[in-house]
Amino acid sequence: MENKPKEVSENWTIIVKPSTNWFDLQLKDVWRYRDLMMLFVKRDFVSIYKQTVLGPMWFFIQPLLTTIMFMVVFGSIAKIPTDGIPSPLFYLSGLTVWNYFATSLNKTSGTFITNAGIFGKVYFPRLVSPISMIISSIINFCFQFLLFILFISYFLLFKGFQFHLSGYLLLIPVLIVIMGGLALGFGIIISSLTTKYRDLSYLVNFGIQLFMYLTPVVYPLSIVGGRKRLLILANPMTSVTESFRYAFFPRGEFQWKHLEYSFVFMLVFLFIGIILFNKTEKNFMDTV
Repeated sequence: MENKPKEVSENWTIIVKPSTNWFDLQLKDVWRYRDLMMLFVKRDFVSIYKQTVLGPMWFFIQPLLTTIMFMVVFGSIAKIPTDGIPSPLFYLSGLTVWNYFATSLNKTSGTFITNAGIFGKVYFPRLVSPISMIISSIINFCFQFLLFILFISYFLLFKGFQFHLSGYLLLIPVLIVIMGGLALGFGIIISSLTTKYRDLSYLVNFGIQLFMYLTPVVYPLSIVGGRKRLLILANPMTSVTESFRYAFFPRGEFQWKHLEYSFVFMLVFLFIGIILFNKTEKNFMDTV
């Protein structure tokens, strides 16, 4: 009598299936792989300034040098006003916000191209990679935010600058969410398109630089009028930058409807980006 092999019951913890639905966002899988996401965050942070002489000091050096350049070019030469805010604080506040958005967008826009090697070898939710880049950029933001606070303290203690705490400071976490969502949405849309249209990857850095001048980073919104003002207000980063300044200096322009517009704009583009990203990840290895 033959001995039949015993049937072994298999309990799978994860089942990988091809996604056929455009709206299957797989957000639960992203949360399940949060440990891997944190490993990516650590990798991104360590690799940026690895084998550099000054290391993390570059987090402070870059905004300082850029602020000095803005003070010379836009303050001393162009004579652009700063709404009564000391020019170092005005430019540094704009750079603190803009650098987080620009760095996050620049990183996420190359998700498929820069991670093609690992994407083709092992399974994990592909959204883990761009989200980890957004989180790692927050570390950069925290360093520059600390530098901004140090400058405020200097002007408060030694220059007699009047600074009053306000409830608008509670908006800063909301502004970070809006900036991160915008960078993630725009970034993964660009990343999805660059798998077929590689030319877009060469336009990203140039486009980000141009986009900065459509954002009140080096000039206050109050000096812009007419149709140009409508164009700048259509930029979702405008209200974020103005709200950040208004939280520290009750000057400039702040309106809730503008901030609500930026938040809704972020949600729409983030949703479109995730859908396009999930659709592209199915066959991007054939085109990258």
